[in-house]
Amino acid sequence: MFIGILLILTWLILLLRYPAKALPVSLAAAVGLGAVAAIVIWQDSRETRQLEHLDIRLSYDPQGCPADRPLQVSITNTNPVTLQELRWRIAAYAPGDSVNLTDNTYASARYRGPGELQAKGTWQDCLPVPALRNGYRPQTLEFRAEHLQGSFSD
Repeated sequence: MFIGILLILTWLILLLRYPAKALPVSLAAAVGLGAVAAIVIWQDSRETRQLEHLDIRLSYDPQGCPADRPLQVSITNTNPVTLQELRWRIAAYAPGDSVNLTDNTYASARYRGPGELQAKGTWQDCLPVPALRNGYRPQTLEFRAEHLQGSFSD
């Protein structure tokens, strides 16, 4: 951090002392930095739009899933491109409530998705139920995938 502050101060001194030489270089650097920032913002918004096109359904299904993994997940990729990787956290809510009832700690489980999922493809699996706060039963809760992170092919 100290080196960064030192570089900025040096740049400002040079800009004030030798404006004819430092101004064109400063403008070129600003344009380059602006281009990089624009590309990063565009990629982030593109990824967000693609993640919004994933249909993720979670349901408590002890009859259709093994006893140690009673939470059924179904992911449908409605994007025109292949999903390469997907990670998420599971949240549990009482019907009509907005309080997450999972025990969220630093060590909370992060779930991984299907690996490659082709466009218009569907993936299903059974997952363990996340740790819930005391007094709540999973069969009475609604489960949602939150904090999605993923990557798509171009």
